[in-house]
Amino acid sequence: MRKALVPAFAMLACGAFSAVVAQSIEGLDLGAIESRAAEHAAEAQALFEFATANAEVQQEDAREVVDAGHDAMRGVDPGMGGDSAGPVDFDAMLAGAQGLNAAPEGAPLFIAFASLSMPEDALRRLIADTTRAGGVVVFRGLSAGSPQAFMQGIQKVVDQQGASNMAIDPRLFRAFGVDRVPTYVALSRSFEPCDQLVCTSQTPPYDKISGNVSAQYALTTFVEGNGPGAAVSRTALTNLGRTS
Repeated sequence: MRKALVPAFAMLACGAFSAVVAQSIEGLDLGAIESRAAEHAAEAQALFEFATANAEVQQEDAREVVDAGHDAMRGVDPGMGGDSAGPVDFDAMLAGAQGLNAAPEGAPLFIAFASLSMPEDALRRLIADTTRAGGVVVFRGLSAGSPQAFMQGIQKVVDQQGASNMAIDPRLFRAFGVDRVPTYVALSRSFEPCDQLVCTSQTPPYDKISGNVSAQYALTTFVEGNGPGAAVSRTALTNLGRTS
């Protein structure tokens, strides 16, 4: 925004110079010219101050949203999730959202986008396969409606080992235009997601597939297509075969 305002200030400077030259021309109201120049300068300064203040407010809003979600998750009794293979570290799951109020970390290279709206068996398999492949399962947010409901839903399909490869990060959904689940993405290289609440990241080349398919099917498709995500997919597929 600061760069965008430079031409405006340059135009104001030209206007002031023209007013000085015009002092030698009869019939001009020099006082009115000076007054208008001052008004434009004040308007430009006000616009600049608004833009910088608005950016600070947006960052603060992002921090408040993330902090509120984090506090809510901490306040839920882990025992209310029912039976599970072990405790789930939800601090690790919130790592993606925490990046909104800190320097963003590099995004994973193989991502499976998921939701609690998926059938439990399908979600359980997606999480297990993506974890073995070395990828990360990303949720858009607390889709179950509350931190407690989200925890209960997750504990039905994953144990502590699987939870370490999960994150909540709406930025990645926006970055790759994910509007349905499951969706799998394999990147050509790592990148840093943008650090604003409603921003859209610029991504490197990647492969993407959506639909009711397995992680193995998605990775095999990427490898055979020899697209930008083929190299990452080949490694992930090897990992998946080694641990299956």
